[in-house]
Amino acid sequence: MALVAALLLSAALGALLSFALLAAAVASDYWYILEVANAGGSGSGGGAQQLSSHSGLWRTCEGHNSCVPLVDPFASDSLEASPSIQHLLSLHRTVMVVLPLSLILIVCGWVCGLLSSLSQSVPLLLITGCYFLLGGALTLAGVSVYISYSHLAFVETARLYGVQHVQDVHISFGWSLALAWGSCALEVLSGALLLTAARFLSLSQHPGMPHSVII
Repeated sequence: MALVAALLLSAALGALLSFALLAAAVASDYWYILEVANAGGSGSGGGAQQLSSHSGLWRTCEGHNSCVPLVDPFASDSLEASPSIQHLLSLHRTVMVVLPLSLILIVCGWVCGLLSSLSQSVPLLLITGCYFLLGGALTLAGVSVYISYSHLAFVETARLYGVQHVQDVHISFGWSLALAWGSCALEVLSGALLLTAARFLSLSQHPGMPHSVII
């Protein structure tokens, strides 16, 4: 039982940390970093820095200026955009829905995990473990869609303004995306720990049953 308690405690802490990481990722502005190379020599370094920017899910920040909100993908006037822009907006909408939804699911899963741990219910632990695995898959889907959205947005920008205007631009993903990846991994880990705890708890409740038919 001490092992089961340790597994359940680890799963609970993992879920809490997963929520904290994803909440920080969603609220921060370092998902996508765009850096303009100093192509004009040392004298243009300040201008290149001003053109550089970093973006989050909700806004973008350019140079030392204040951040401005991104285009609202849910606005009705977005329907008048070109098909390629509408596709980008649909990807943006998906990210803005999926990742906050993942936060809500983590909270619900943590409550279910707490109840199943207190009741020592094997079926509830199994359900909650699978729930966290699905939540991790949802977070992974949201992050993957964001990566695809960022790539297509850069390609669309190059198409509209010409490749020569973006050849000195370096793009990368920031620590906000790394936090989201960490949250996804912790969700999956919490689910695996709950499933393992359910197995050990089932074995302790039915010590005479063959292991191959427990789960």
